[in-house]
Amino acid sequence: MKDLAAALAALRAQHQYRSRAVVESPQGTEIVIGGTPYLSFCSNDYLGLANHPRMIAALKAGADRYGAGSGASHLVTGHQRPHHELEEALAEFTQRPCALLFSTGYMANLGVVAALAGRGDAVFEDRLNHASLLDAGLLSGARLRRYAHNDVGDLARRLSAQKNSRHAPTPGDDLASDSLLIVTDGVFSMDGDLAPLPQLADVARRHDAWLMVDDAHGFGVLGAHGRGIVEHYGLNQETVPILIGTLGKALGSFGAFVAGSEDLIEYLIQRARPYIYTTALPPAVAHATLASLRLVQEESWRREHLQQLIARFRCGAAQLGAHLLPSATPIQPLLLGDSATALAISAALRARGIYVTAIRPPTVPAGTARLRIALSAAHSETDVDRLLTALEAVL
Repeated sequence: MKDLAAALAALRAQHQYRSRAVVESPQGTEIVIGGTPYLSFCSNDYLGLANHPRMIAALKAGADRYGAGSGASHLVTGHQRPHHELEEALAEFTQRPCALLFSTGYMANLGVVAALAGRGDAVFEDRLNHASLLDAGLLSGARLRRYAHNDVGDLARRLSAQKNSRHAPTPGDDLASDSLLIVTDGVFSMDGDLAPLPQLADVARRHDAWLMVDDAHGFGVLGAHGRGIVEHYGLNQETVPILIGTLGKALGSFGAFVAGSEDLIEYLIQRARPYIYTTALPPAVAHATLASLRLVQEESWRREHLQQLIARFRCGAAQLGAHLLPSATPIQPLLLGDSATALAISAALRARGIYVTAIRPPTVPAGTARLRIALSAAHSETDVDRLLTALEAVL
């Protein structure tokens, strides 16, 4: 039996032990921990909607009408009117025929990959994909091939090698034997950079492969209308047939969805196990998310203000000589190298009233521990300047 105490001690010695902070306030630019207020640059609430009055009012109204819980899975009695309306609204917003709700982004990724790929198939993933995507590839039973980060040439070579080694169909496979599925993050959650989606779409077309994009950190933020990375690059369903989005980041709510063709969504309803065997989201949450989606559509100033803050922060950080990774998104990684340094800088900022957590291996590769600074449309220029002043003092 594994010695858990020894394993925990080893994590502490390696500066990889993680502790939870109990937040005593709503999510926002200021959070309260242990009675102390901090200016926060940790949240994925990129548009500042998690505590928006319209969201709260919609959540209360949804609970008053539909109760606190859904009571069952979508395929039993859990699929309620707010779920259906939200799916229709997400399909319209993403300009796709259909959308399907999942309880979390992790479950959406597990469900879609395992439904579309299995024994005899191959899944190709960027090495820096989110853990949920990598786990999905591993658990699907397909052959998992990881290509170098954003290296389309490496992906093409691996696809060619896979096609050259194809074998005869295996009886009982759900899909045609040797299906190929390319999976990538849209915005990489720890680096903040974008996937080269047009080039990936071209490679997928040439190799007759599915292309699946998890746009968790781009949905609501990127594109003229906030539709995400697909809109940002001017692509569509034909070039990117499988789109995953989460609702707990820029939309400030909870849950996830997949959007695509009618056949894709109907197939997932029949075969995606995390969808079939999970209690549906609380209907009040779906009702609140509808309000959030309307805010994304109505208030483009949030995205505009966010871009101004990103530019201001990067300019100030450059003047400090801070080692920021290239990113034009709200995710601004400050590379520090080793875990001990990252923890020390995080603690020094906290002593100055600023909350930024240290990101360490195995979340990021060894030697690339960092502060993952996350900006929000709810931040002000004064907030950003205060962060820069604090960084100047501690770096």
